Amino acid sequence: MSDPQEILSSDAAVIHGVITDAKGSSPREIGARIYVTMNRLAGTIGGGQAEWQVITKARAMLADGTRRKAMDIALGPEIGQCCGGRIAVELQYLDDTQRRAHLAQLDAMALPQLLILGAGHVGRALARIALTLPWHVVLVDTRGEELALAPQGIEARLTPLPEADIASAPPSSAFVITTHDHGLDFLLTLAALRRGDAAYVGLIGSRTKRARFEQFARENGGVKIGQLVCPIGAAGLGDKRPEIIALMTAQEIWTALREASGRNPASDQNSAV
Repeated sequence: MSDPQEILSSDAAVIHGVITDAKGSSPREIGARIYVTMNRLAGTIGGGQAEWQVITKARAMLADGTRRKAMDIALGPEIGQCCGGRIAVELQYLDDTQRRAHLAQLDAMALPQLLILGAGHVGRALARIALTLPWHVVLVDTRGEELALAPQGIEARLTPLPEADIASAPPSSAFVITTHDHGLDFLLTLAALRRGDAAYVGLIGSRTKRARFEQFARENGGVKIGQLVCPIGAAGLGDKRPEIIALMTAQEIWTALREASGRNPASDQNSAV
């Protein structure tokens, strides 16, 4: 398996495959991608016969010059996979402009990741600030109408299972939980803490909400909650304006991500010599 950046930077012709739809049980989620050349691969859409079919089709496209192809694959016994769902895969030959765009996107994904779970007022305000920082920012929600209000340029994910986005985030990610539902807040916070490798886990709320979450955590398997920041943005001294909470939370995340990367934020402060 090769590195996507290496493939995209090489002279080899490349087909990009991406899952555009998934129904029922599938090995990978919408957006999972694979890059295929005549003799190299990078990424995965889940392995097995479904992926083999995609690779075979991609190499046939490279051989005959086809630029785009759509595939609909049933994940059943007939291809030796027991998932039982279906995936739609879009295959596209990448020209030079598209290769540069994919490289830029991969570079962004290599940045420290911030997942904002909840696209309400505070979530959107934090996303606007975070877009100006060297982070890969993802705004996640179960409500399409709220994601439609997301700042331009943000990666917005509509999903019925936001806990899956927590599980698939890279190590040392930051998580801010600010949904419309206290119960969902607790479940997502627990999922983020259970990872054990998060750089930052923040929960919107109050000291009372933190105490309730601590009780919830004790009753549901127990996790170490010393890392939890709740309420988020406390340096705002109780100011409940979304913009102030977002600004103070961004400062907390900045410090946590820098510490997770092994750098001391204090050493980078401006100083006169």
